[in-house]
Amino acid sequence: MLALRGVSKRFAAVQALVDVELEIRAGEVVALMGDNAAGKSTLVKVISGVGPADKGVIEWQGSAVQIRRPQDAQVLGIATVYQDLAMCGNLDVVGNLFLGREIHRFGVLDEVEMERRTRQLLHTLSIRVPDVRVPLAALSSGQRQVVAITRSFVGEPRLLLLDEPTTALGIEQTSQLLDLIEELRDRGLGVLLISHNMGDIKAVADRVAVLRLGRNNGVFDVNTTSQEQIISSITGAADNTTTPRPSRPEEAWP
Repeated sequence: MLALRGVSKRFAAVQALVDVELEIRAGEVVALMGDNAAGKSTLVKVISGVGPADKGVIEWQGSAVQIRRPQDAQVLGIATVYQDLAMCGNLDVVGNLFLGREIHRFGVLDEVEMERRTRQLLHTLSIRVPDVRVPLAALSSGQRQVVAITRSFVGEPRLLLLDEPTTALGIEQTSQLLDLIEELRDRGLGVLLISHNMGDIKAVADRVAVLRLGRNNGVFDVNTTSQEQIISSITGAADNTTTPRPSRPEEAWP
């Protein structure tokens, strides 16, 4: 679905990404891991069009594309849920879902249609909130997180980028969110999950891509790789920067 080839990004004197490669397939959850300042958030911004790459190739379904702004990513079907959620606490669920893409009828907001679509979308994703007309600030952190994910589906995305989605959640809320991620994978979506939580990664991810100091440091199959191997790659105890990229999708990474 998505492939990055030799992507690099610099901020003044800081080289944030160096020749990064990444592949995400439909119906797959890829976890992106790395220590602080490894380049994870920068890579998400490159894919989402917030901070375009300086060089490299981005392929969408096998064809090279240009993602220079967020609208370019949205047109392709790429949606992003950032760590800060970027929602308005004074607006209700309906208002947040359609913020910036409100539906109008005869020149005025069509509140009835937006509420209908909100309820339909929540039902489709098996998401429950107390009331779609309650201010977002009145919801729990877990409920706000799933509302943010629901908002990304207003545009019917095919690839979902999640930046540390469980950081502020409790155990029960985390479990519900991980169930939602699994359901999205089963629906055929591609998911890129940025997380520091190894438990979350083991629970839902198919593969783990590790960044260290802005470079690839290994891609691992979650089911066949030990936690120690992944942590060694994150900390730099294991240097996998020379790991070759598979020449065919069916070839497994070591």
